[in-house]
Amino acid sequence: MRNVVAVIILLTAAALCFLDHSCVNQSLTTSLQSAQSQDITDISKYHDRQFTVVKVVDGDTLDIDIPDGKFSHTRIRLWGIDTPETKDPRTGPMYFGKEASDFATQKALGKQVTIYLEKEKNSRDKYHRLLAYIQLPDGTFLNEILLSEGYAYADLRFKHGLYNKYKQLESVARNQKKGLWANVTPEQMPKWRQKREHFTAENAETAEVNN
Repeated sequence: MRNVVAVIILLTAAALCFLDHSCVNQSLTTSLQSAQSQDITDISKYHDRQFTVVKVVDGDTLDIDIPDGKFSHTRIRLWGIDTPETKDPRTGPMYFGKEASDFATQKALGKQVTIYLEKEKNSRDKYHRLLAYIQLPDGTFLNEILLSEGYAYADLRFKHGLYNKYKQLESVARNQKKGLWANVTPEQMPKWRQKREHFTAENAETAEVNN
């Protein structure tokens, strides 16, 4: 009798475990399908299309004149760059944040721009902002100008199609001490960049010792 009870308990546990994994897998599958559907919709709605910039939030974030779900405008986060914060309550205004925001405003506000998405990447970030490259009326890209003029960091946390090019643009601006690179200190950089600078410095010191 005890053996029968034990077998029943084991079978029940196995069934519950199977159901639990099935629910988890189903949830993951649904989430993945939802994300893929969002990407396809975004590509057909935004990619290689022109819109007017109606607001510049800060150097790397702006709004264009097309509704996005419940919002009257679509918020865009520029792919591949990170400008110093101006409105984040966690950091407060950061060094060169206002300059970056003013520069982006001068270049893009009120302009008709062309939006390009990365078809092989997620079209949205964790805040549901559209990730995009923005081409200005003169054919240049806002993402690249911000980097080459020293108003932005190459965002090395996320891979994208122009990752190596953006690293090079930053390197040139840094060597020429353009924009923020003229006087910025590691402590004035974003937290993620401070860690990278510290890591790079440690590697340089190790190389010196080994030589």
